[in-house]
Amino acid sequence: MSSSSSSQSAQGPSEASSSRPLHRQPHVEDDDSDNEEGLLASDPLQHSLPEQISFKRKQKAAASSPFAIPRFLSSPLHNTSFRQSPVPRPPQSRLQNLRANQHANDSTELILNYLDTPGNAGEHLQDTKDATGLDWYVEGPGRRVGYDDLTAIDWIFEYAKERQRLRYLYSGATGVLGYLKQIADASQIWIILIAAGILSGAIAAFIDVVSDWMGDLKTGFCSNADATTDGKFYLNKGFCCWGYSEYSQCKDWHPWSSALGIHSKGGGWIVEYIFFVIFSIIFAACASLLVREFSTYAKHSGIAEIKTVLGGFVIRRFLGAWTLVVKTLGLCLAVASGLWLGKEGPLVHVACCSANLFMKLFSNVNDNEARKREVLSAAAAAGISVAFGSPIGGVLFSLEQLSYYFPDKTMWQSFVCAMVAAVTLQALNPFRTGKLVLYQVTYHSGWHDFELVPFAFLGILGGLYGGLFIKLNMRVASWRKNQSLFKGPVTEVIVVAFVTAMINYPIKFMRAQASELVYFLFAECVDLSEDTLGLCKAGKANTGVIALLLVSSMLGILLASFTFGLQIPAGIILPSMAIGGLYGRAVGLSVEVIQQAWPSLFIFGSCEQDVACVTPGTYAIIGAASALGGATRMTVSIVVIMFELTGALTYVLPIMIAVMISKWVGDAISPRGIYESWIQFQGYPFLDNRDDNSSSIPDVPASQVMTRIEDLIVITATGHTISSLRRLLIQQRFRGFPIIDNTRDALLLGYISRTELAYALSAALSPPRDLNEDTEAYFSHQPLSDPTTSLDLRPWIDQTPITLNAKASFQLTISMFQKLGLRYVLFTERGCLKGLLTKKDVWFVLNGMEKDDDVAGGVGTIGRVRERGGERVSEERGLLGEEGFDGEEGDGADVGRGVGEGFR
Repeated sequence: MSSSSSSQSAQGPSEASSSRPLHRQPHVEDDDSDNEEGLLASDPLQHSLPEQISFKRKQKAAASSPFAIPRFLSSPLHNTSFRQSPVPRPPQSRLQNLRANQHANDSTELILNYLDTPGNAGEHLQDTKDATGLDWYVEGPGRRVGYDDLTAIDWIFEYAKERQRLRYLYSGATGVLGYLKQIADASQIWIILIAAGILSGAIAAFIDVVSDWMGDLKTGFCSNADATTDGKFYLNKGFCCWGYSEYSQCKDWHPWSSALGIHSKGGGWIVEYIFFVIFSIIFAACASLLVREFSTYAKHSGIAEIKTVLGGFVIRRFLGAWTLVVKTLGLCLAVASGLWLGKEGPLVHVACCSANLFMKLFSNVNDNEARKREVLSAAAAAGISVAFGSPIGGVLFSLEQLSYYFPDKTMWQSFVCAMVAAVTLQALNPFRTGKLVLYQVTYHSGWHDFELVPFAFLGILGGLYGGLFIKLNMRVASWRKNQSLFKGPVTEVIVVAFVTAMINYPIKFMRAQASELVYFLFAECVDLSEDTLGLCKAGKANTGVIALLLVSSMLGILLASFTFGLQIPAGIILPSMAIGGLYGRAVGLSVEVIQQAWPSLFIFGSCEQDVACVTPGTYAIIGAASALGGATRMTVSIVVIMFELTGALTYVLPIMIAVMISKWVGDAISPRGIYESWIQFQGYPFLDNRDDNSSSIPDVPASQVMTRIEDLIVITATGHTISSLRRLLIQQRFRGFPIIDNTRDALLLGYISRTELAYALSAALSPPRDLNEDTEAYFSHQPLSDPTTSLDLRPWIDQTPITLNAKASFQLTISMFQKLGLRYVLFTERGCLKGLLTKKDVWFVLNGMEKDDDVAGGVGTIGRVRERGGERVSEERGLLGEEGFDGEEGDGADVGRGVGEGFR
C-alpha cells in the first residue's frame, strides 16, 4: 500500500500556492570547508527571522518595574541576554564540560573533540551540541523547503513555527519601537481583511451591474428615443426606464424586433426568440473559453475546493490573481447567459482570492500556511455577505459550511471582513435602490397557526429536492466524465446553453434572470408596481399559474443538474432558491385559493375579515430556504440569511421548521450535501473533523489497515551515497520515506520528505560545496566521519513524527487525522517501525474507494488502486485529474499486499 500524506512529512511552511523548484533554491553558503551551519543557513525559515529558528523554550527576561525607563526607551548600550541568544544560558559547550571532567574516557574525548571541531570549519564554529546553537536533536521537525502542489500542509509544524516567531517578537519588544513592531504585526491581519472586504464589495457591485446589462441585452437595448430623453446604450432596462411605472411607457428601450422594423406580434416574438438564444450561447461560450484558455481553476463555484484548501490541502494558482480576474469576468458572462446557475457561491471564491492577493504583501502571514487558512476562513464570510446582503449569515456560513479550523479570533475577523464588504456594496449601491441585493424584500403581514402544516410540507419538498438533485447531478457528472459525445467542454457548454435558452424563453418564469425571478417570487403583490409574471391573479386564474410554477420548478431541477459541473463559473445557491421559490409560491397560491374558496372552515378561524389571510410570497421564501437546506445541508446560516433578506423576525420560526425538516429528509436520501458530494467525486483528500458518524469506521486495530514495514520503501541510516539516494528518488516516486537504523532492528529514527531530500542532495552537488556523487550520506550520528567528505542529512529529518502503538485502534487513528490535521502516522512497537498510515489511506477507507477491488467488503486493497508516483495531469482533466488525488502524495510504501488483509 502506498499512502499520500507521508509524502509531505517534512515539507515546509513556506508557501501554499507556490512551492519552490529545486533549481531556484538558495545555494548553501559555506566556508572553506563543510559545516552544519553552512548547510542550515540555506533554509528558508532562517531568512524570515533575525536569528536562527529554534523550538527550544526561551527563558523569560527578569521582571522589571513597569515604570522603568528601559521599558519604554531601549538603548543600544543596554543589551539583554535574550538579544544575544534565544536561550539565555552561558555558552559552555559539551566539549568544555567534558574537558573539565577529569574522569572522562580518553577515547571518548578524542571522538567528541573530532565531532565538535570538524575539519577546518573555522575558529568561530559553534559547538554542534551547544545549547545556544542550532541543535537538530532538539529541533525535532527538521528543516523544511516548501509545499508542492496538491499536497497537504503540516498543521502542527505551522503553528509551532508561528509560536516561535511570536515568542521571539515579544521577547525582543523593548521600548517604544518594540511595541510599535508588535502593533504592526498584529495589524497585518486586519489590513488584509479590510482590503479584501473592500475589493469583494467592489467586485460584487461590478458583477451586478455588468451582468444585469448583458442579461437585458438579450431582449433589447437602450437608446435616445428623442431629444427629450437621455437613454444610453450602457444602461440596462431598469435604469433606461427609470421613473416609469410600467415598461410599456418607456420609449428609450428598444426590443430587437422594433429595432429591425418588425411590428407584427408573431414575427417580433420569433425575432426576439432568436436574439435571446444567440446572445445566451455567445455569453456562455465566452465564459467557458475564458476558463479553458486562462484559468481552469475558475470553473464551478469553488466552494468544494475552498473546503479542501481550508482543510490543509495545497492547490497552487487556485487563489491567484489571474483566477480572480477570470472568475469575475466569467461570472458576468455566465449569469447573463441565462443558464441555471448563480453568482453567490463563486463570490466566496472571489473573496478568498482577494484575501490571498493582499496576503502576498505580508510575508509573516503569507509564509505560514495555518495563518493563511485562518484568513481565508474569515474572508469567505465576505463572499456570502455581498451575495445576500447578509454579514452575519456570511460569518455563520463560513463557520458551518467551510471552515476546518475556526477559533474565536477568526469569528471576530470574519465579522469585520463581512461588515466591510457589505458597507462597500451599500456605498456603491449598484441597484440605486439602497438594497444590497435585488431580491431583498419586506413583509407587512404575519402568519397563522394553520400555516405550519404547509410550511412543514415545504420542508419535505426541500429535502426531496436536495436529495434527488444531488443524486441526479452526480449521475450527470459521472456520465460527463466518461462520455465522448462532445469533443470538448466548450462544446458541451454551448449545447447546454442552447437547450436552456430554447426552454427558457417560451416560459415567462424561466425567461427572467434568476435574481429577478426570485424577487418576483418573494415579493408581496402590494409591493409590485407591475405584475409582469402574472403572480397576483385572483380566483380560478391562479390554477394555470400554479401549474406553470410547478412545471418551471421541475424543468429548473433538470437544467440545474446539467449546468452545475460545466466548465464555467457557476453556483448552485441561487438556482436552488429559485426552484424552492417556484414550488413554494405554488403551494402558497394553492393555500390562498383554498382559503378564499372555504373561508368559513374552522382552520381559517384566525383569519381577519377584509385582510389577506395568506401571503404567497412568504411561502416562496420558506420554500427557497428548504431547497437550499436540502441541497447544502446548512441550517443556522440559512435561517439567518433569510432573516436578513426579509428583515422579518416573525418568519424565523417557520423558516427554522422548514430547514430542519429538509435536512432530515435530505440526509435520509443522500448523506452528503452537494459540496461534500463534489469533494468525494473529485477525489479531494478532505477529512471532515466535524463528522461524528463512526459507524462507517471499521472497529479493528490499526495494524490490520496500515501499510506494514514489509511493504514499505524505507531508508536505513547508513550505507548510502549521494548517487544511490538520487537513484532512489528516480526509481521511487513516493513523496516521503521512513528512516530506520537498520533492516534487522528497524528502530525508527524519523521521516524525510522527498522535497527536502531532493533539495539537500542538489545543494550538496552545487557550488560552493561541489561534493562528488560518490560522497557518503548518512542519517544518524557518525562521529568518525569526516564532515568535509561526507553529507550529513540529519538536519532535514523530521525526528519527531506522530507515532502510535501498532495495537492502537483504527478509530483512534482516524480521530487523530481528523482533529489534528495529520498527513501520516507511523506505527511502532518498542521503538521499532511496524507500519505507516496516511491521510490518503484514511480517505480511501472512509469513502469506499476499495469496493472496485474488494467486492466482498472490508477495507480493500488500497495499495493496488493507487499510482506510485506524484505524476501531474493536465488541468483540463480536473484539479487532480481523473485518478482523483493519486498524484497528490505518496509515502514510501511498496505496491504489494495493500491494506486490510485481515478482513479477507
